[in-house]
Amino acid sequence: MASCRFGSIVRTISSSAAQQQMIKPPVQVFGLNGRYAMALFSAGSKLKQLDPIEGELTKFQGILATDKPLREFIKNPTLKQSVKVDTMKQIAAKFPLSPPSANLVVLLAENGRLKNLNGVINAFKNIMSAYRGEVVCEVTAAKPLDEATKKDLEGALAAFLKKGEKLVLTTKVDPAIIGGLIVSIGDKYVDMSIASKIKKYNDLIQAAV
Repeated sequence: MASCRFGSIVRTISSSAAQQQMIKPPVQVFGLNGRYAMALFSAGSKLKQLDPIEGELTKFQGILATDKPLREFIKNPTLKQSVKVDTMKQIAAKFPLSPPSANLVVLLAENGRLKNLNGVINAFKNIMSAYRGEVVCEVTAAKPLDEATKKDLEGALAAFLKKGEKLVLTTKVDPAIIGGLIVSIGDKYVDMSIASKIKKYNDLIQAAV
């Protein structure tokens, strides 16, 4: 089973049991993607290669986004597992990927989980954000926010941060919310959109009819 194979990512040059123990990440990430990402974090921590691993996987993720044949190869369920494993070994060597990252992509291929690669990389990036003390906040607005509004938002959202944490603010536009904001910060989610208020009022009216 896949869960029994995470140790192959974590192995370092030393074979001592103490060094092979998993290093816990600063934030828990769940699901299959999370388990692979946490194993990679542990391996990268022991090798002191966390930043290089994140950098190369981010670049590799960029290639996945633009290289359609590679994406189709990864998603193709008809290809033999051995073919995918051999191909991913060649890609990892050519890119090149460091041993921990190469072990990750090959292990995913061996376990028939290559389709999870993008999700695993995103989970690892979330761990790295927490490792750096970053708190990711996503704000959705009906139209682009000007710089003054962004600055005001950053000041207001800073109240949610603990000592030593840094706010990483990203914004996106969704005209469907009509107005107001939708704010997601850490594990908190606040919907202050006009669309949400209209739905709430409509639900109240429907319940009263």
